[in-house]
Amino acid sequence: MRFAIVIALALLPLRAVAAVEVQDVTSPGGINAWLVEEHSIPFVALEVRFRGGSALDAPGKRGAINLMTGLLEEGAGELDARGFAEATEALAARFSYRVFDDALSISAQMLTENRDAAVALLKSSIVMPSFEPSAVERVREQVLAGIRSDATEPDSIAGDRFYALAFGDHPYGSDRNGTLESVAALTRGDILDAHARVFGRDRIYVAAVGDINAAELGELLDELLGGLPQTATALPDHAGYDLPAGGETVVPFDTPQSVALFGHVGITRDDPDYMAAYVANEIFGGSGFEARLMEEVREKRGLTYGIGSFLAPSDFAELILGSVRSDNSKVAEAIEVIRAEWARMANEGVTAEELADAKTYLTGAYALRFDGNAPIAKILVGMQMADLPIDYIRTRNAEIEALTLEEVNRVAARIYDPEALHFVVVGQPMGLE
Repeated sequence: MRFAIVIALALLPLRAVAAVEVQDVTSPGGINAWLVEEHSIPFVALEVRFRGGSALDAPGKRGAINLMTGLLEEGAGELDARGFAEATEALAARFSYRVFDDALSISAQMLTENRDAAVALLKSSIVMPSFEPSAVERVREQVLAGIRSDATEPDSIAGDRFYALAFGDHPYGSDRNGTLESVAALTRGDILDAHARVFGRDRIYVAAVGDINAAELGELLDELLGGLPQTATALPDHAGYDLPAGGETVVPFDTPQSVALFGHVGITRDDPDYMAAYVANEIFGGSGFEARLMEEVREKRGLTYGIGSFLAPSDFAELILGSVRSDNSKVAEAIEVIRAEWARMANEGVTAEELADAKTYLTGAYALRFDGNAPIAKILVGMQMADLPIDYIRTRNAEIEALTLEEVNRVAARIYDPEALHFVVVGQPMGLE
């Protein structure tokens, strides 16, 4: 019965976007969080992120933070991995731990009646993970299996080569999972060091959505996170960008289709032009079939089944990227068309009709993101990490509507640089060296 309740709660939407009231809460111990109260269902979603993520790996220890993150639910305090899983199940709680280039995220969902016990169990995984040798070896083998699998995937190979060319020795220049050699060499001491590198109170971002008020959340925050060290390892420097301007890098790989990842330097999330750039990219290579790249490369010429582009602003670098998969005999033509469209976007911009259609889609689809407590908590934490204002949910659509054609085209000319556009192609492409 408890599991049916949890599933039902996850499927229920919260309120309309316009009705989402976000509170800024500070715990007695000084931990800040954003809160949306929703007391109609006895359920709370909690999202906690620590800025830094896998970019905080120690030199020569690539993959340590990823391995450490995978071990957080593999035993804590006096509980081994099985005991921790059984305790979580008995509380009808859900915990998940993930690491990204810029953040380590902890997601939790719990029933109100079990909240105190669930918080205590979650705290043990953050503050007192056991890192038992048997668990270390089991998770290490899972990571190594993933690395071996990625080495046979053209998409992964393209990403690894693109980022290695772009960022070199910066952590962004290598996969957060590490290499077979680096992960195999990690010791328990390296995992303990990775834990200390990430978990500091000076880089916590928290959001809570559901059946909890501000005073209760304040107490929860101090109980869950108050015992962490005040600071963690210093964040890395901004990444330099060394990707060759123009041209293609071909990585030979035995496959009937080539995969290409392409792009160049982009725009930061805090840039005043970011929203205009976001709308311009939606028109150029966004998710819909009406996007220019989809129209020109797939619909008109049949060179691919799927293509798209996206802005990729990270904490220490910013890119505008795209990807395409095409038959080896057609990929050279696909690249030629993409280059031409990149130049057309820079030189001609978008039309008034394209802009109007993009505004209608982006403003109309925004509410669909707010389809439950957990998704809303993730959105709120993402807003905090991007330094967006607390009322951004209300103002975001108005910001899009206010964009003019002249503004979007000015920004398109700024961010699309056909001379800098570089392709990393994995496969056996005909007509490319």
